[in-house]
Amino acid sequence: MSSRPELKVDDEVGFIRFFRGLPSKGDDTVRIFDRGDYYTAHGEDATFIARTVYRTTSVLRQLGREPGLESVTLSVTVFRNFLREALFRLSKRVEIWESSGRMNWKVTKQASPGNLQDIEDELGGQLENAPIILAVKVTAKASEARNVGVCFADASVRELGVSEFLDNDLYSNFESLLIQLGVKECLVQADGTRKDVELNKLRTIADNCGCAVSERGFADFGTKDIEQDLTRLLRDDRAAGTLPQTDLKLAMGSAAALIKYLGVMSDPSNFGQYQLYQHDLSQYMKLDAAALKALNLMPGPRDGSKTMSLYGLLNHCKTPVGSRLLMQWLKQPLMNDEEIERRQQLVEAFVMDTELRQTMQEEHLRSIPDLYRLSKKFQRKMANLEDVVRAYQVTIRLPGFLGTLEAVMDEQYRDPLDAEYTVKLREYSDSLAKLQEMVETTVDLDALDNHEFIIKPEFDDSLRTIRKKLDRLKHDMESEHRKVGHDLNQEIDKKLFLENHRVHGWCFRLTRNESACIRNKREYQECSTQKNGVYFTTSTLQGLRREFDQLSENYNRTQSGLVNEVVNVAASYCPVIERLAGVLAHLDVIVSFAHVSIHAPTAYTRPKMHPRGSGNTILREARHPCMEMQDDVSFITNDVSLERGSSEFIIITGPNMGGKSTYIRQIGVIALMAQIGCFVPCSEAELTIFDCILARVGASDSQLKGVSTFMAEMDGFGLAWAISEHIVKEIGAFALFATHFHELTALVDTYPQVQNLHVVAHISEAADGSKVKREVTLLYKVEPGVCDQSFGIHVAELVRFPQKVINMAKRKADELEDFSGKHEENFVQASKEDVEEGSVLLKEVLVKWKQEVEGKGLSKSEQVEKMRELVAGNEKLLKNPFFQSIKAL
Repeated sequence: MSSRPELKVDDEVGFIRFFRGLPSKGDDTVRIFDRGDYYTAHGEDATFIARTVYRTTSVLRQLGREPGLESVTLSVTVFRNFLREALFRLSKRVEIWESSGRMNWKVTKQASPGNLQDIEDELGGQLENAPIILAVKVTAKASEARNVGVCFADASVRELGVSEFLDNDLYSNFESLLIQLGVKECLVQADGTRKDVELNKLRTIADNCGCAVSERGFADFGTKDIEQDLTRLLRDDRAAGTLPQTDLKLAMGSAAALIKYLGVMSDPSNFGQYQLYQHDLSQYMKLDAAALKALNLMPGPRDGSKTMSLYGLLNHCKTPVGSRLLMQWLKQPLMNDEEIERRQQLVEAFVMDTELRQTMQEEHLRSIPDLYRLSKKFQRKMANLEDVVRAYQVTIRLPGFLGTLEAVMDEQYRDPLDAEYTVKLREYSDSLAKLQEMVETTVDLDALDNHEFIIKPEFDDSLRTIRKKLDRLKHDMESEHRKVGHDLNQEIDKKLFLENHRVHGWCFRLTRNESACIRNKREYQECSTQKNGVYFTTSTLQGLRREFDQLSENYNRTQSGLVNEVVNVAASYCPVIERLAGVLAHLDVIVSFAHVSIHAPTAYTRPKMHPRGSGNTILREARHPCMEMQDDVSFITNDVSLERGSSEFIIITGPNMGGKSTYIRQIGVIALMAQIGCFVPCSEAELTIFDCILARVGASDSQLKGVSTFMAEMDGFGLAWAISEHIVKEIGAFALFATHFHELTALVDTYPQVQNLHVVAHISEAADGSKVKREVTLLYKVEPGVCDQSFGIHVAELVRFPQKVINMAKRKADELEDFSGKHEENFVQASKEDVEEGSVLLKEVLVKWKQEVEGKGLSKSEQVEKMRELVAGNEKLLKNPFFQSIKAL
């Protein structure tokens, strides 16, 4: 932090007056002031940055006399790091203010988690995923399903997506949509009082999914001007009112709010450029936020290594567009078995042909820049001749891709490769041939070696004259280079170099080992010392350099009109470049899947897919793909069988740390990998297509769903039984349930589709003096049946809990065992009818209790008392054998 810039403000009093007169802003917005070569923040923002970036308030400086204005400075590097932290981790909004004269400050750039357009250069362009911003509008009546309308956009691509759907009171479909799209910012209607229950739910869900929430006024969601605005924005020549999407009234309200928030109508270059499409929620597998975490899909802040998340494990993409597409695919697993098998066949082509895979990765894909970002620069009129050359360099590499693909001889792979890649690449290569021809005709490609991007001098008489003078100067510089080499006795181009430095211009460089030879020689002036050597010049070279710079400036001025023409022609190829980006991104992800499948500790296998609603899920020697990659892990494989009628609902018992959770998660991960088209970590695999993966880990996410932590604690077993029975009888979904409620395993006696599994642990007993010492070894193997004892104390010994605690636990366990033994003769075994009746009675009591305590502001003890009253007053429940058995437990 020693390079923190010094705080220098010309008119301190004037700036303080200006700053304190600014309109108030929300806590989630940070104002930054651009001072040219550094940045400042003031007031509360300065304190926030001091704590967030510098981790100390000692960096704060007071501007002006007491009471001064707290201020902090940021170097360009620190500012850029802060932007990433503020927008991606803290979900803040940022305003960047610039001055165009004395106290004439105005906002020139704004950014939020879902809209990064203004600051893409500051972020360095390498965004891991395209930030999606979404607006939502709902109508809800207490007794009916909720109607939800959304509009969303990647602010950098000229597309608007809309969707309208029915939802339940938990907004499960809305949650799935946020995850499918990877939404980073969510616009909702403002609700200052926080009394609107539905808006509160939307905010909570958005927050759980890692979205920043922005509130917009009710009027912003009005549809008065939306058809007129869309008619101006869309490429489609028809009036917007004739498009089917405009019938989605809630989605159109969301579209109005989003268009206003992004300021789309204020930029005429957007007119006639947008496309409107409808998103079908059901075409992809649904995931909820808990599943996203449970399956470790995305990198987390505490991940020790890349392979701890599925994205990190699978991302061997060589292009930025490929990495972004992979992130999208992970959140959008396919539901159509034909589409899945199409991807699998392509992956298999690259798995089977090592040369094809390696050539694609190492020779072709590696050289492709971020084509979407390149296209965007052209669209936003920010491109230059260097960008034209980058587009050209991609164009001349396409024959290499085509040659490699056309060399595939095996028909079972050649045909799908042709359909997905070869035919499209050939078409784009042909379309871009004219761009290639224009660049080769107009751009001086020889000058690229000196990192110069210029128009060929033959194109214009004035340019030809200046070029001749520049060539003469270059010749004179080379003569000086030889002369200095002779004088210093240094070999030119091996020890002594003539280089065009980005700061010093044309100058000489000596390797550091040889640099002593210019010391104490007045004719050589040192410019700077860097890692690669010492830069210096002579008075002759300085004169030549000054003349060269002046002529280069003239050349650029003269060629600027021609450059603009070339750039404008190149910009007309944006649609082709974007389609090319899509095909190369697809190719990159497929090749990455093949790479991972081959290079895993044990190679992955291609799963056989059954259409949705048919077939079973059978996995042989299944492994968790991320877990097996961790250092010092020898992964124990397990078989999995999810079969209709015999093993739909699986209850898993056994010790903590025994592998129950890993077993469940790996099945979810394998199902998801199969449905994105990847091979899976098994020796054999067949899977049915799942329409969603839901996870519940603890009660942490239950508040929204009406299950208070107290309620979960109060009647954990009763709830577990009732929920399990509901899934088995009513829903019929495949489910895996890890539990310490051993009594739940009795479900198998009533329902044939329930199966009990347990994780195996081995206990050995050895005499240690007068004591018998028991040792537990966790085997991480899953086998049929119920775990016959609790291993809690053994696991505590294993992880070296204090001996005092372990002894106390053993005493308690013995007491409880003794107690249950004494009471066993009085224990009532509940019949199937008793269980069914007891479940219904218990549910009635819980529903009634929820109605009486919800929203009443009762303390925990008052809630407990209310439950006791309801139970005590229900004679039928108290006499029910099932309820008595729960109480005994």
